[in-house]
Amino acid sequence: MFETLPGATTRTQVTVPLRLLDGYSTTARLFTFHGLVDGREHVAFGLGDWAGAVRRSGDGGAAPLVRLHSECLTGDIFGSERCDCGPQLREAIERIAESGGFLLYLRQEGRGIGLYSKLDAYALQDTGLDTFEANIALGHAEDERDYSAAAQMLDALGVDRIRLLTNNPDKADQLGGLGITVADSVPTGVFLSPANAGYLAAKASRAAAR
Repeated sequence: MFETLPGATTRTQVTVPLRLLDGYSTTARLFTFHGLVDGREHVAFGLGDWAGAVRRSGDGGAAPLVRLHSECLTGDIFGSERCDCGPQLREAIERIAESGGFLLYLRQEGRGIGLYSKLDAYALQDTGLDTFEANIALGHAEDERDYSAAAQMLDALGVDRIRLLTNNPDKADQLGGLGITVADSVPTGVFLSPANAGYLAAKASRAAAR
């Protein structure tokens, strides 16, 4: 049974040249939206031959590659090694640009708990809690992200079938319940460092327990 969501529409489209810190460059078509259920300013990046990928999918070909990337100020912008968000974002941009598809940049900092609470969780992790235990200790759920707006964004872009770039089965489960067909889950790389080893171990353990 699919959850019925109100329709969203594209609001603005603009082409933006991207140049990442390591010198990789590409061009993206950025989309903003009207009518997203959570009222947040989520943005879709059309990368590579995204229009051709949508067209080919509609004709029965391969689905476009899509990444749902939750905002991480510390990792995406400042290169924090306490998580793997920055390297995952960098990988996703290049892989999607190569095959054609979309990166949905979702304003859901700290698995949906917000930047300040995420930093509070970091402080608790320094006392020995893992990333999920810290969220619970702060009165939050382990993961408060909701992908309803992501499903609306895809629908507004004319995308109902995707190859999902993720290691997180919850993303596929939520999208499936919202009417988006996940034709394939494509794993991301593993970006291990001494600083994020515990964080990655906690994520792997949680996924294995599902």
